[in-house]
Amino acid sequence: MYLQATQGYGSLIPGSEYVRSLIRQGTISAGAAKRLKWMDHYARTGNVRLTCRYFGISAQTFYRWKNRYDPYDLTTLEEASRRPHRIRRPETTEAVVTKILEKRQQYPRWGKAKLAVLLSREEIEVSASTVGRVMERLKARGLLVEPDNVRQAKLARRRRRKPRYAVRMPKGYRIEAPGDLVQVDALQVRILPNEIRFQFTAWDRVSKRGGFRAYRRQTSTAAANFLNHLRTKFPFKIRAIQIDGGSEFMDQFEEACRAHNILLFVNRPNQPKQNGGVERTNRTSREEFYEVEDLSPVTAELNRQLEGWEYTYNYIRPHHSLDLLTPNEYYHSWKKNRKALVSRMS
Repeated sequence: MYLQATQGYGSLIPGSEYVRSLIRQGTISAGAAKRLKWMDHYARTGNVRLTCRYFGISAQTFYRWKNRYDPYDLTTLEEASRRPHRIRRPETTEAVVTKILEKRQQYPRWGKAKLAVLLSREEIEVSASTVGRVMERLKARGLLVEPDNVRQAKLARRRRRKPRYAVRMPKGYRIEAPGDLVQVDALQVRILPNEIRFQFTAWDRVSKRGGFRAYRRQTSTAAANFLNHLRTKFPFKIRAIQIDGGSEFMDQFEEACRAHNILLFVNRPNQPKQNGGVERTNRTSREEFYEVEDLSPVTAELNRQLEGWEYTYNYIRPHHSLDLLTPNEYYHSWKKNRKALVSRMS
């Protein structure tokens, strides 16, 4: 087919340049070109033993290709697929495959033996070898990623992540006036057996003033809206806010703090005591409002009820931490003393 000489097997095979051109054109592979050289050498010498010794191959290998070789069709020197004509189909059900994938993703360092034990606890009886074969097929399909690759992907995402506006509170940050630090947190409240609301709570470190508002979802949009509520309700400027690491205090909430030049401090992980004041205020709201009031499942009406509780908390309820003053009374007393101090210094 590709040969210029067609006088039979003993005819000369095309030169090396022509063979290289066939490889460049994709007509034959590099492996087929190598075997063509075997046939060329044998055609010149007529000696199988010399040919095998020259190329470092066994006689069995040479004869296998010699018997297949057709000088009119160089594709006979290509490797044929060794895949069986009939392939056994996996008998593992799709539900079990999904379960194996879930367990491996949950415990990425555990092998097939451990995963088989976990599945047996859920009454899924499969052998460790079956689990191993399923994992190999999942890897081939790209559905299962090895732990090292998972870690690398996480590190890459972390490197690409936009730096947060929130930072750790610096040492020596002074809290002297109302608004210097306001702690903010979210409280989940069950209004009815199938109705949950999320109350965002604020608590000022100096005046102990509280702010409350309920939302249907615990999102950064709701947190940003709550910040606007605080800016209208608090009689002083908010200079800094302290939060935990919840996702509701990212994205839009961070952008709102940045837009209003409010410092944002995030607590260290697993340190709820750093937000102890607002946590105690959440408890007070639960005990003195949610557990004693007839609550409306309508969010707008619930917020009207919360406005009444907010007024009670700031203007009526005596606080032991303020020597039984209300937050409003304490704030006006602080303003009066501050004004007197400024006048004396001037």
